[in-house]
Amino acid sequence: MKRVYVNEKWCLGCHLCEYNCAYANSGKDDMVKALKNVKINPRIQIEEKDGIAFAVQCRHCEEPLCVKGCITGALSVKDGVIEVDKDKCVGCFTCILSCPYGAIMPDDDGHAIQKCELCVKNANGQPACVAGCPNKAIVFEER
Repeated sequence: MKRVYVNEKWCLGCHLCEYNCAYANSGKDDMVKALKNVKINPRIQIEEKDGIAFAVQCRHCEEPLCVKGCITGALSVKDGVIEVDKDKCVGCFTCILSCPYGAIMPDDDGHAIQKCELCVKNANGQPACVAGCPNKAIVFEER
């Protein structure tokens, strides 16, 4: 299965992946209208430590602890992608505590969760973070 991988040596820490992610998941067809004067809440996060920038996003684990810990069944695996059913999520955040990568976070309202779903519902064949990376530090490939 294809997954998102980041080459930290090439990451500039520009955060464009975050903006592209937020736009792709906004449901709007204009990036300016979607993001202007808005605090973005992307499903990928750039962290920096000791001068190295790296992305934190869902790894779509083969045996996901978040899915096992979800008390309502809001998280499920479909074709190797861990998906969220927001109608079932009650906001207990057990999945946030279960994720060893810190890749699950509260959504904009704070009543449910959000995580990377590889843009399966809103992209043209590849995740928006990959398409928007100017330095090709983020790739979507099978390894």
